[in-house]
Amino acid sequence: MGGAAVQAEGICALSSARGRSGVAVIRASGRGVREAVRRLCGSLPKPRQAMLCRFAGPDGAPIDRGLALWFPAPASFSGEDVAEFHVHGSSAVVAAMLKALGALGLRLAVAGEFSRRAFENGKLDLTQISGVAELIDSETEGQRRQALQRAEGRVARALADFRERLIRVLAPVEAVIDFPDEDLPQDVLTGLAAELGALAENIRVGIARRHAAELVRDGLKVAIIGAPNAGKSSLLNALAGREAAIVSTIAGTTRDVLEVHLDVRGHRVTLADTAGLRETQDVIEREGVRRARLAAGSADLRLAVFDPFGRFDSVTADLLQPGDLVIFSRADMPGFKATIDSEVYRSLNRFNPLAVSAVSGEGLGLLQEALAARADALTAGAEGALALHLREEHALQGAVDALERARGQLQRGEAAFELAAEDIRLALHALAQVAGRVDVEEVLDLIFSSFCIGK
Repeated sequence: MGGAAVQAEGICALSSARGRSGVAVIRASGRGVREAVRRLCGSLPKPRQAMLCRFAGPDGAPIDRGLALWFPAPASFSGEDVAEFHVHGSSAVVAAMLKALGALGLRLAVAGEFSRRAFENGKLDLTQISGVAELIDSETEGQRRQALQRAEGRVARALADFRERLIRVLAPVEAVIDFPDEDLPQDVLTGLAAELGALAENIRVGIARRHAAELVRDGLKVAIIGAPNAGKSSLLNALAGREAAIVSTIAGTTRDVLEVHLDVRGHRVTLADTAGLRETQDVIEREGVRRARLAAGSADLRLAVFDPFGRFDSVTADLLQPGDLVIFSRADMPGFKATIDSEVYRSLNRFNPLAVSAVSGEGLGLLQEALAARADALTAGAEGALALHLREEHALQGAVDALERARGQLQRGEAAFELAAEDIRLALHALAQVAGRVDVEEVLDLIFSSFCIGK
C-alpha cells in the first residue's frame, strides 16, 4: 500500500496525553507542514532524524528547546508531510506550540483525523486502523498482543490471501465466458469448485474463532452469585484488593450489580458482585435479584459462593453450568471441614470446589489460579484468530455464502459459469468491505471518532 498522496489542509494536535509530563509530542500533517517546521526550527531536519531545535513562534519569540522530526510524504504515517515536535510537557509550552502552528496556517485536528488520512492515502486498511485504536486502548497483555497483530496487518494479510485465491479461480471462469470458442485446457477448469469450497472453509474457521478473540478484546464477564450473606461482596473485595463493595451482616445489602475490572494473568476480567438470590417481598431487592439472574445468564463464567454454615443454597446450585467455579466461603471458621464433607455439599464435587476465606486469605491464590485457567480455556485459539469485529464477521459470512453459491454453479458446468463469476465477484466485494475499500462511508465517522485527538 502507499504511493503518492494528496496533501490535505495542514492539521496539528497534541498526540501524547494531556497534563504535566516530562515530554509532550505534538504532531502535524498536510499542506504547509514543511514551511511550518522551517519557521519554528529555523531549518528543516533531515528526514526521519531527530534534530535538537530552539522553537520560536512566527514573531521570533522563543517557545522551548526540544526535538523535531520530519517525515516527507509519502513515507509517513498519514502518507502526507508529517512533523513531530517533542517539547517539555507543560500545558503552557503545548499551548504556545499549538498557537504558533495555528498562526502558520495549521488548524487543530479532530479526533482520528491523522489515522483517517492514513486510511484514505492507502497507508493502512480499515482492519489495521482499528488495530491501532485497540492498541491505544489495551489494558492487558493479551489485549496488547492481539491489537498489535491486527495493527501490523494480520487480518489484512489474510484478506489479501483470500482475494488472490479468488482471483485465481475467477480468471479461468472469465476466460471461458469471454472466449467460448477457445478450447482451454481441461486441467485449468478442474478443481475450481473444490478450491472455492476450501476457501469458504478457511473463512469459516476465521469466523468461528471470533468469540475467543472477542473475549480477549472486550474481556471476560464473571458473575459472583450466591445467597444473601454467603460472602460474595467480601470475596469481590479480596480479589480486587480494595473495598469496592459494602460488606454487612445485614442480608440483602447488595441491591444492584457492582462491577470491578481486573487483570488476571493478562486477561481483562469484569467481576460482577450481584444481589443475593432469594425470594423477597422488598420491591428494590426483588429487582436486584432479577438483575443478578440476568448477570448470571449473560456471564461467560459464574463464580458461585456457598456458605457451608447456612442452609444449602439450591437456587444458586441450579444456575451452575459446566466450567463454573464453586467457592465454599468462611474456610477459616471452626468446623468448616466437617460441614463441606457432608452429603449435601459433596453433590458439588463435580465442580472441584475451592475453600476460601476472604478474612484470612486462605485459598485466594488457588482461586486466582483457577480463574486464570478458565480464562485461558475460554480464550483458547484467540492467538491464531483473525480477531474479527461484528461488521467484519457479517461481511465475511456474506463472502462464504457467495462462495457456496459459486461452487454450486461451477459444479453444474460451463452453462452456469456466468452465475458463478457473479457470485465470485460478490465475494471479492465482501472482502473489500472488510478492508474498507468499498461501501464503508457510513461507518468511517463512527470508527475514527473513537480515536483520541492527535491520532
